[in-house]
Amino acid sequence: MYDVVIPFPKMKVAVRTREERVAEICYLPPSVAMRTPTSALASRAARQLEQYREDPNTRFDLPLLIEGTEFQRRLWEALCEIPRGKTLTYGELARRLGVDARVVGQACGDNRLPIVIPCHRVVAAGGIGGFAHATTGYLLEAKRWLLAHECGADAFELTP
Repeated sequence: MYDVVIPFPKMKVAVRTREERVAEICYLPPSVAMRTPTSALASRAARQLEQYREDPNTRFDLPLLIEGTEFQRRLWEALCEIPRGKTLTYGELARRLGVDARVVGQACGDNRLPIVIPCHRVVAAGGIGGFAHATTGYLLEAKRWLLAHECGADAFELTP
């Protein structure tokens, strides 16, 4: 069960909280029903996500429950260093971290706090790549929207 579900272009965004921290942010199909916040923290998370939806320069200050391996945490920290409006390829990020690009893709897909930890800023060398372990459907449309939103554009397209 989600603690709040809010509308975003191309998707719904849901939040789960645990131990007084945001434990998970999920992208859901646009058809999923909205849900009002069940706690003060869920309300705070919804407000900040709604602010981001309107202004990509929003800074998040939510208490986060970050669970992952040492490598995943290192990669997620690196994701937070990618500026809004910019992207890195899986290969570029892999070289920076000294690992294989597939490992980067897997760890990006395992990110349970997307938007706040911006895995959408990592793309394939020849295209947008996957998103949240998906290669088709509303999730890729959501990734395109997030990237365009942060670039201040109507649509996101990779340029060589």
